[in-house]
Amino acid sequence: MGTAGNAAHREPWNKGKIVGQNAPFKPKDIWALRVRLQMEHRVRELALFNLGIDSRLRGCNLVALKIRDVCHGDQVATRAIVMQRKTQRPVQFEITQTTRDALQAWIKRAGLKPEDFLFPSRLHDSPHLGTRQYARILGHWVDELGLDRADYGTHSMRWTKATLIYRHTKNLRAVQLLLGHSKLESTVRYLGIEVDDALVISEQTEV
Repeated sequence: MGTAGNAAHREPWNKGKIVGQNAPFKPKDIWALRVRLQMEHRVRELALFNLGIDSRLRGCNLVALKIRDVCHGDQVATRAIVMQRKTQRPVQFEITQTTRDALQAWIKRAGLKPEDFLFPSRLHDSPHLGTRQYARILGHWVDELGLDRADYGTHSMRWTKATLIYRHTKNLRAVQLLLGHSKLESTVRYLGIEVDDALVISEQTEV
């Protein structure tokens, strides 16, 4: 009875926190890691990191990408569109020159074909990199940057660029579209802004 009573009155671990919230990477962290990966010729990781930042995809969608999703023929495309597993809604994203170069180098190094997964797994029981493997790789990146693992996760990759776009434009609707959110509230939670501020911005945004 005592145990049940204590459990019933125990303060929720997430009280006052945004569930699932991870800190975004700062521009200086992004460039520091890019330089490190380039200097150490970690071609696969550089491609994964750059595309993760550019695409703003959830981990499950990022690791399941195939070559044909990001390439036109033997060239990496400037834009791509994929169907999100969680929402079953299409989302588009740009692929910057820096990321295209990294992807081209990785595809050439790995000898990948259009029907291949972009990031094949090194484990025999999985055709492509798994979300847990992706999380472990990201954890190592966080360590190398001297940051706290408790503050970062795969969602940090998803909303790093979205946060920068919002700070520069204050265009909540644009960020909502870029993240593929069906509800404005989801975007608000990602950005950590107040609902009243979000609504004011939304009212000022022509759609």
